[in-house]
Amino acid sequence: MGPVLDIVALRSLLAVADCGGFHRAAEVLRVSQPAVSQHVRRLEKAIGRPLVERQGRRTVFTPDGQALIADARCILAAHDNAVRRLIGAGSTTITIGTTEHAADLILPVVTAVLAASHPGHEVRFRIDRTVRLDEGIDRGALDLAVSMAEVSGARAEPVGSLPLTWYAAPGWRQPADGDPWPVVAIEEPCLLRRRAIEALAARELRPYVVCDTGYVAGVMNAVRAGIGVALLADAGSPPDGLTVRHDLPAVAPAALGLRARQGADPVLAATVTEALRAALGHAVEAVAA
Repeated sequence: MGPVLDIVALRSLLAVADCGGFHRAAEVLRVSQPAVSQHVRRLEKAIGRPLVERQGRRTVFTPDGQALIADARCILAAHDNAVRRLIGAGSTTITIGTTEHAADLILPVVTAVLAASHPGHEVRFRIDRTVRLDEGIDRGALDLAVSMAEVSGARAEPVGSLPLTWYAAPGWRQPADGDPWPVVAIEEPCLLRRRAIEALAARELRPYVVCDTGYVAGVMNAVRAGIGVALLADAGSPPDGLTVRHDLPAVAPAALGLRARQGADPVLAATVTEALRAALGHAVEAVAA
């Protein structure tokens, strides 16, 4: 038998990518940071190549790591769908989907409120693009999903808005007058990418996408490398290795909506909706203050 990719280890790898580091991943997964590190090392041993590199306090994914992240999303989605089909509605597992942009704000809130309101239930998360979250809800693979309201074509319950802020590497030097502005963004279709281009174009700064990536952690890595600016969700403090750019045009918060699968517990949806409205309201107020 050849190398085997462990499901638990793959889940930890995705958490590191989606949360921007080992510490936040451990908090979301409710395990120790050494456990997350051990999971990633297990994957590295299985494939025989490094997946992450440390650059000071930052975690950067190697090309093999970036490729495995994309494959891991497909593997875990298929795994979780199979578990749901086989175990059925009697499972005590609650599966929550969220857009990657909002993960830093949403995951801690949902974890805390469900620990109090649904003790004994295992909470799992799926972080994905809005279109795939909608598909997960429609198939019944997700219990709830929080996604970008402007991107989703489905009807959703408004839960608040995601504050947006410009970031760059410390000491990054902006282009000279008349030169185009390099932007780092998630590949199309992406609401924040479109918002960033439109805002800079309205200021006649001639934006162009210098780097495409498939996930937020990749955007952060590219911006830390100093190749451009990025419009990202504001979770209250700048991501490690990035600074806020107050000199760029303000961009309105992005509306978020919550969908529940057919037959989902209405108390569950109401509990999560109330918690998110409170948390997102505080987040927008904090950025505006």
